[in-house]
Amino acid sequence: MLRALARVDLAAIERNCATLARVAAPARLCAVVKADGYGHGAVPAALAAQAGGAVWLAVATAQEAAALRAGGVGGPLLVMGALGAEELTIALCAAADVVAWRTGFAAALAAHPDARDAGVHVKLDTGMGRLGTRDAAEARDVADAVTAAPALRLAGAMTHLATADDDPAFAREQLARFAPWAEAVRARHPDAAPLVHAANSAAALGLPESRLDMVRCGIAVYGMDPFQRDPAEHGLEPALELSSYLAEVKPVAAGESAGYGRRFVASAPTWIGTVPVGYADGVRRALTNDLDVLVDGRRVPLVGTVSMDNITVDLGPDPPARGAPVVLLGAQGGERVTAEEWARRLRTINYEVTCGISARVPRAHHRGGGPA
Repeated sequence: MLRALARVDLAAIERNCATLARVAAPARLCAVVKADGYGHGAVPAALAAQAGGAVWLAVATAQEAAALRAGGVGGPLLVMGALGAEELTIALCAAADVVAWRTGFAAALAAHPDARDAGVHVKLDTGMGRLGTRDAAEARDVADAVTAAPALRLAGAMTHLATADDDPAFAREQLARFAPWAEAVRARHPDAAPLVHAANSAAALGLPESRLDMVRCGIAVYGMDPFQRDPAEHGLEPALELSSYLAEVKPVAAGESAGYGRRFVASAPTWIGTVPVGYADGVRRALTNDLDVLVDGRRVPLVGTVSMDNITVDLGPDPPARGAPVVLLGAQGGERVTAEEWARRLRTINYEVTCGISARVPRAHHRGGGPA
């Protein structure tokens, strides 16, 4: 019995992508598989996303692109992050498209020995305030430089929306700044026919006007809600289950405690179960005395301090036996615990929950319980 296991249903990822592809059509679906597929495993997630209808894949780093290619993943691939000289070489050798927004970078890219029909997506910063140029003329000049370079190909014109999940009005302001510039680039370079793209998961689901030629969906691919409510509202299925087991079950008398710092002291006799998973696995210490887990199909509270390798739960007066399965994320019986619930308790977002499940937790990929 494994002390902790993250089971990832690739069939759920495939179905989520099929749902997103239907919603976005006729725009193409780009599945974002950065950060090891948001903690789900990048290569298996990428292949499942492609099987579900994703035409493009996107990552943040050159090393992530190289890992996908080494894992046998083909198809169009975009590296969205900033690239230094060494990283640029890795990205180009992985046959990945890259993002540009400065003329100096475009010149260096055009002169790069590994740039052979390299796809470039020019990025205009319309309000995210991170990567990209806010100067529409400079972004236009970058597009001109790309089309003028024999080794390069103008593959896209893009921006990134900052508030599609909670402030659609500002997202629409961004689109209003982006659309005229993108159309001007397309008109200026009709032979290039660059893909125009802006939407993330929240925009793809909630702002139809943002879908354009392609949507870049990340969190929704894995069955989590970009609006931090309930993925079922959008027909999405969480793909990851985090499980463990009761390694110990013992009686606790009133006044006895569990865990570092005695942050739980029993007010009445009960039974305490020890679950061998902790903050080194991704169960954040901030969940101390503030999480429910599933045992025997019912919710039981986490009590006491989350430690590096163990948590304790209050099983009540009628405990299950040692070895009973424990679900920390996922469903058991008629109950479920979602990443959105963890995020609300942690005052964060569901992205951080699955990305935070550490590498020491094995991933087991399957398809609806069967072989992957």
